[in-house]
Amino acid sequence: MKRSLKETVIRLLILLLGLTIAHLGVTLFLLADLGADPFNVLVQGVFRTIVNITHIETLTHGYTHMGICFLIMIVLLFVDRSYIKLGTIVCMFLGGPIIDMFTFLLQGFINSRNPFAIRIITVALGCIILSFGMTIVMESDAGTGPNDLVAISISDKLHRPFGPTRIVTDISFIVIGFLLGGVFGVGTVICACLVGMVADRFLPFQRKWISCVLKRFRKLEA
Repeated sequence: MKRSLKETVIRLLILLLGLTIAHLGVTLFLLADLGADPFNVLVQGVFRTIVNITHIETLTHGYTHMGICFLIMIVLLFVDRSYIKLGTIVCMFLGGPIIDMFTFLLQGFINSRNPFAIRIITVALGCIILSFGMTIVMESDAGTGPNDLVAISISDKLHRPFGPTRIVTDISFIVIGFLLGGVFGVGTVICACLVGMVADRFLPFQRKWISCVLKRFRKLEA
């Protein structure tokens, strides 16, 4: 069914909400300093490698995130371009800056000087928030976060649940990121094992919620 311009905008706004929520969760991982989410271990590895080689002071984690997402999208254009939509491009350009924004806002409250218990709670909360936001992005059907495109495309090709596939994808990100110089700790392990499973739990709820929003919108439009 062809979508109207207004419905496309509504879906993009839903996607933007999910993207903001998901990257709030990512930022909590980074600031807790007990490890990042697995994709960002890969980003941190690339970030540190570039900084050590080139000493570019203006480079941030967010811009590195954006660059890696761009490379993943280029690869997927050759593998299966049907996964890439307008919202995926929005995610690529806005994901990194959102992380940088939240880092600036939250680093006074969450940092490595907090007690270990507080940082573990922050990591657990980050895992839930990341999964919640990620499923909103997926179910908006306007596009997917570029780092999730890998897991989703593999999951679809294998006809397997997103959760277990996501774990395997995340472990791959961890290994590559670690080899490049990324750091990971207990938070990264928690995220790798739980984020896909938690996201699968949220998917039915998000699907129902977004479907209700769009039905009401179509009634108003009619």
